[in-house]
Amino acid sequence: MTSAIIVAAGSSRRMGFNKLLAPLAGQPVLRRTLAAFQACDAVDEILVVTNDALRPELEAWRSSGLAKITRIISGGAERHLSVHAGLQALNPACEIVAVHDGARPLISVAQITRCIDAARTQAAVACARPMTETLKRCDTTGLIIGSIDRANAWIMETPQVFQRALLVRAYDAVIRDGILVTDEVSAVQHLGEPVHVVENFDLNPKITFPADILLAQRFVD
Repeated sequence: MTSAIIVAAGSSRRMGFNKLLAPLAGQPVLRRTLAAFQACDAVDEILVVTNDALRPELEAWRSSGLAKITRIISGGAERHLSVHAGLQALNPACEIVAVHDGARPLISVAQITRCIDAARTQAAVACARPMTETLKRCDTTGLIIGSIDRANAWIMETPQVFQRALLVRAYDAVIRDGILVTDEVSAVQHLGEPVHVVENFDLNPKITFPADILLAQRFVD
């Protein structure tokens, strides 16, 4: 059994409004994200970790086409606390777990499937794309002080997919050790376990600023 944890508990501070409910070609951002996992045959259940403000919307969507949503869970103050809460609520039969940002609505069903298939053999994988831009390092005033080698550099995206036992063990260690991680790769690396990338050839931006909505609309079917 494969479960998807959709993280949708953020405050949208940089957006100025709830980005997950922002309309994207006629549908809220979060609903588009959930629809991709609903349509993926490799996903058996969806757990949404969210806040109280979004719960009524999610309940309505669950009864109108998003039937794979089995649990709606209250999130924590930080992302890693939300993911940990989702892991505690997984179906006991779950063997593979995919964690995805609710604010990445352009993820394709094909890429979700590729990541899940890879996790079955490699235990820990992350959707990612190679860095192609020139990278510079700046000081606190914005002065460029050096270059960063982009060779073998990858931009992490989601979903990040793992064999359940490994990810649960990783987040238990994160909570126990009191460390802050911003993605599942970092949590698993905290254990010293390897993680492989699954290259994504399609657009999969995270909606963070208002301009991101305008950009994403150009690529919605």
